[in-house]
Amino acid sequence: MVIGISFWIAFIVFVLVMLSLDLFVFHKKDTVVKVKEALLWSLFWISLAVAFNFGVFFFVGKVKALEFLTGYLIEESLSVDNLFVFILIFGFFKIEPKYQHKVLFWGILGAIIMRGIFIFAGVALIQRFNWIMYLFGAFLVYTGIHMLFEKEEEEYNPNKNFLIRGFKKIFPVTQDMSRPHFFIRKNKILYATPFFIALLVIEVSDLIFAVDSIPAVLSVSKDPFIVYTSNIFAILGLRSLYFALSGIMGYFFYLKYALSGILSFIGLKMCINELASELGYSFHISNLASLSVIVLLLTASILLSVAVKKNEERKALNSKK
Repeated sequence: MVIGISFWIAFIVFVLVMLSLDLFVFHKKDTVVKVKEALLWSLFWISLAVAFNFGVFFFVGKVKALEFLTGYLIEESLSVDNLFVFILIFGFFKIEPKYQHKVLFWGILGAIIMRGIFIFAGVALIQRFNWIMYLFGAFLVYTGIHMLFEKEEEEYNPNKNFLIRGFKKIFPVTQDMSRPHFFIRKNKILYATPFFIALLVIEVSDLIFAVDSIPAVLSVSKDPFIVYTSNIFAILGLRSLYFALSGIMGYFFYLKYALSGILSFIGLKMCINELASELGYSFHISNLASLSVIVLLLTASILLSVAVKKNEERKALNSKK
């Protein structure tokens, strides 16, 4: 079955409805999102993605359904790295927890638009230039290796970003955070607040992460609908996941090794499959194999992280006795 314009319209309407309900009904008041509530919302968004995947299976076929599921897991796992950045951003700008959901909402709305542009551009490039697959693959391998050996910065300062510096040169910025607004007017002059600067940094960080994640999902499917929907479902659940996991980020110490392995594996897969296709070989690394590797690496990293963290806590407790 061909994915026509009706599927696109239905999906976009669905996303707009869900975002409207989220902001204007379920979270219309600025309140702190508790862990239990966040977990339930995370389960809700994951359930929607699973239901959508079943819809893809019945209406489009099992191949597209496997592509969606694999792409969704890739995007979801890589998006977790975004959560660490969110914590640093909110901490740096001193955004109170009760206002964080609002900032993330508008940040993710911007990400939805940017991802669409990136995906259509990526698909268009691949369809026109086959060698782009080698470029994407090599870039993912490089990113994975770089992630493995990169050192954590001692101090996180988003004000050093050239886009933020450029914005502050052309637009007045106030440190007034008495009202949770992105812009406030003082003496007839419109000022941007730290809330807007934090939003701007979130958008910039998502743009950077999209450079990694979108080529990775394009290795699974070149269908714009599958790539876009898998991206959007992962992004929609990112806010809830942030509030659910923000208090236990210390348990994911080894996650970066899993993400490094996933990016490197996907990059090699892109290059190997493209080379085999050009040489006329029937061999290729399937999406099912990719899905298995992703699940295995994520599960191993999480279990190992939890085991190490628990062991450290046990040693710390014994030392106090």
